[in-house]
Amino acid sequence: MPAKMQLQATSAASRALERFDVLDCRSITAHIKMEFDTIHGPGWQCMVGCSFSCYFTHSKGSFIYFKFELLRFLVFKGMADEQPRPC
Repeated sequence: MPAKMQLQATSAASRALERFDVLDCRSITAHIKMEFDTIHGPGWQCMVGCSFSCYFTHSKGSFIYFKFELLRFLVFKGMADEQPRPC
C-alpha cells in the first residue's frame, strides 16, 4: 500500500478507537471500511481483532496489516472475479 494510504488506514483506525470501545471490533471495522470506500471507491475489506488468520486475494498495492494497542488491523481491496461463479 502506498505511504499516503497507509497513513489514511492508521488514521482511520485511530479515529475508530477514539469513537468506539476497544472491544467493539465490529463497529471499528465498519468505520474503517466506510472511510476507505468513501475515499478510494467500493470494494475495501477490513478485519480487526486480537488474534485472527486469513487467506485471500487482494489488488496489488492495496494491503496493510498493523497493530494498535491490543488490536491488529488488516485493510485490503479485494480483487474482482474475472468469471462469474455458478449459483
